[in-house]
Amino acid sequence: MKILLVEDDAMIGENIQIALEGEDIAVDWVKDGEAADIALATHNYDAMLLDLGLPGKDGMELLRSLRARANSTPVLIVTARDSVPERVLGLKTGADDYLVKPFDVEELLARLHALVRRSRGMTESSYRHGNIEINVETRQVMVDGSQVILSSREWSILDALIARPGAILSRGQLEERLYGWSGDVESNAIEVYVHGLRKKLGQQFVITVRGLGYMVGKP
Repeated sequence: MKILLVEDDAMIGENIQIALEGEDIAVDWVKDGEAADIALATHNYDAMLLDLGLPGKDGMELLRSLRARANSTPVLIVTARDSVPERVLGLKTGADDYLVKPFDVEELLARLHALVRRSRGMTESSYRHGNIEINVETRQVMVDGSQVILSSREWSILDALIARPGAILSRGQLEERLYGWSGDVESNAIEVYVHGLRKKLGQQFVITVRGLGYMVGKP
């Protein structure tokens, strides 16, 4: 999963980034609305965490312009503005959820996972294919009823693939799910992690589409 964090408060932003990366979520962190606009125009994100009180372009203005461009990136507003009219305005403007500061990190993570799951059209938190069952919230992977342990990077690749079963994801798209802006991309990283997934989940689970990328079957 890859998240855009838009937060101008250094301490809050750092704490959120640490919490997300602790869950193996790639994070791009920007501190103003203009930088967020550029990031959204050049990268794909599973969701955006948006503060409203931003320097320059206000968070509400950013959200309004995002939806005007028909960009459907899920948005979770994270702000100190706690009045009912502010919440209603945020949701009417196009936010998918609204969380008031201060908040518990566990609640932030739970809301974020639920938001991404809904955006993927998943009514349940599990993906089943043949003898494999995957719980996307607990990250538990079962093969023939026995648990399989994945590395954090293997999970990131798997999570990206099962988010769009039947769709082909290029190497570049998978790299985006592994690394934030500060991450160094290893030349053969995707091949290494796909190889690891096949060893643990079966050689036919991750399908290579020559010249295009990788995919998994539909549930």
